[in-house]
Amino acid sequence: MSFDADLTACAALVEKADPDRFLAAMAAPVSARRVLFPLYALNVEVARAPWVTQEAMIAEMRLQWWRDALEEIAGGKPARRHQVVTPLAAILSPELAVYLDQYVSVRRWDIYKDPFEDAAHLASYLEHSAGALMVAAAQSLGPADTDVLRDYGYATGVANWLRAMPELEARGRIPLLDGTAEGVRMLAENGLTRLVRARRGRAAVSAAARPALLAGWQTEAILKQAVAAPGLVASGALGQSEFRKRASLMWQAVSGRW
Repeated sequence: MSFDADLTACAALVEKADPDRFLAAMAAPVSARRVLFPLYALNVEVARAPWVTQEAMIAEMRLQWWRDALEEIAGGKPARRHQVVTPLAAILSPELAVYLDQYVSVRRWDIYKDPFEDAAHLASYLEHSAGALMVAAAQSLGPADTDVLRDYGYATGVANWLRAMPELEARGRIPLLDGTAEGVRMLAENGLTRLVRARRGRAAVSAAARPALLAGWQTEAILKQAVAAPGLVASGALGQSEFRKRASLMWQAVSGRW
């Protein structure tokens, strides 16, 4: 299957800004990449929108631009011409476009420096960002249970959130309600609990949808590291060696086990 200019641009954007998801997409079947790359490119664009300016109003407008683009897709209107929106409109159902509105909306937290209100607020942020992206990616590929995907996406979101903590704190954000070692450990354990629950529902995720779950291939290893040595979070040392990272990705891609 050949990529047109827009899909190639989406792949290049993901490769530069989100190399782990790029690797996950490249480990997926070629036919799945035309779905994964536009969604992962959307994630890049939405994730960076709050950070490209110090002006809160401009950042709000950037996020609203993406909400408006998704509304056009949801309403069956001709999508605006854009290297990400155009291929996104070709693969995203109206229902999933509506579902992703909250995915964009929760990123407003990134614009400001207020802490999360409580544990439910942090959980909602992770579920509507990482969880919603997982749902949209998997269900755009094939049948899959939403609750299973949300659990798996949440666990992946916790792992990625813990890895991002040093940068978030450097940017003046307060990413955790409890930044102590015990607070980090509890969040990681919660992620592992949701991961285990998702795995109990493996049968509810079709083989066609499964390539989307490659994006969480490092989740278990990272969460277990955070539980065993929460100090690695603050030092930015969470993660696998390059060899182990690529080997575990290939194992998941070949075995289909997540």
